[in-house]
This record gives sequence, structure tokens and C-alpha cells, in this order.
Amino acid sequence: MSIPVEDVAVPERVRALAVGARLAPVWLNELGGVTFRADDGRYLKYGPRNAETSFAGEAERLRWAARYTAVPRVLEAGGDDTHEWMVTAALPGLSAVDPRWIPDAATAVRAVGEGLRALHDALPVGDCPFDWGVPGRIANAEGRGIRVPEAFHDAPPIDRLVVCHGDACCPNTLIGDDGRWSGHVDLGALGVADRWADIAVASMSTAWNYGEGWEDALIEAYGIEPDRERLSYYRELWNAT
Repeated sequence: MSIPVEDVAVPERVRALAVGARLAPVWLNELGGVTFRADDGRYLKYGPRNAETSFAGEAERLRWAARYTAVPRVLEAGGDDTHEWMVTAALPGLSAVDPRWIPDAATAVRAVGEGLRALHDALPVGDCPFDWGVPGRIANAEGRGIRVPEAFHDAPPIDRLVVCHGDACCPNTLIGDDGRWSGHVDLGALGVADRWADIAVASMSTAWNYGEGWEDALIEAYGIEPDRERLSYYRELWNAT
């Protein structure tokens, strides 16, 4: 994902959903999806259908997670033969990679690590109907035509099962004016898995967003010691799938 630096055409469906509100593009992804912020406190997410995740699935996950932690409230979700859309209510805070936080990497990284731990502690594994475990992720990838090397089928033993975010990269944590995490967004892959599946990706993403040297700081903020074997496995699995 990236923050748009040029004007983005507003699809007709998004204009209709906006109902006259002024729109500003805030995120683009590599699949052609775009998220707009409306000036009435809503976010409008629009993109082509894809086989990996769906907005309908994300809406279901958000409605479930909202009972336990701060995630966007779903206002509307729908789709047609080629595209999907979802409208949510805004949460307080800015993305951890907003220009406000990039120069203050220490604060942002701490907030992301603490926020991820809070998410894992808040969401009840026993009540979660969604899965993000290794077998399911591999099957999902292979269903999309990605050949996953056999070595990835032999995952490290589970450390602690949690409800994972599923895309715990730094941009998906929101940070309030006080420098603390205030919510999580983009939960389209949320599901039960080893906590290291999230920790590995979150810490890896610090290099993409803040530069080298922040990976262990995020893990420290999460509250545990680095597990190099699990970090390596889940980062490689992320890249492979």
C-alpha cells in the first residue's frame, strides 16, 4: 500500500456512496484498490474483486472484532460482478506511517508493538470463527496459483495461539495525539494463528517504513524476546504466499 501523491480518479460508485461529501484519497494498493476519506467522518474503500480476501469477508471480521477492540464500524458493504466497496466510520488517530509519525519512529514503533499486543490480548481465540493458520494460508496461496515450497508446510510449533490481525504492517495501526495506539484497520485476513505470524510481519515492516534498526524495538514494545526461528519462518511464509 502507499499514500497517493497525485490526484486519483473517483469511481462513479464511490461518488454515489459519498452522497455529496468531499473525498480525499488516502491509500492505494497494488491490486488497484483505493481508500478515500470523506469530510463527514467516513472512509470509502473500493477495489476489484480478488481471490485472496474480500470486502465482504473483512466487513464480517470487523463486525466481530468491534465487540472487543477499536476497529472501524462498518456502515455499508456491497459489490457487483467486478468490484467491491465498503464504507466505515472513522476512528480517532492517524496511521503509524502518516507524515506526522515518520520523523518520530521511536514513538510510532512503540505504539505499533503495544497495539499489536493489546489486539492479541483482547480478541478471544475460543470465540473466533476465522482462521489464519499455516495450512489455510498455504491452501489459499496455492488456490491462486502460487507454488509454495514444501519446506513451508513444516511450521515451527505453536508458541501462543491468538486472533491475528493478518496484515499487521505498521500502516494498519492508528496512533492518537498522545502517541499511543488508538485502533487497527484493514483486517481482511484476521484469524486464529500463532502470534509470531503477526509479530514477524509487523517487525519486518518497520524497515520498509522507518528504515533499518527498529525490528527488535517493536518486539520489545510487544513485550517478549525475539524468537529468531519463528521470525524467519513467518517472514519467509509471508513473502512466499
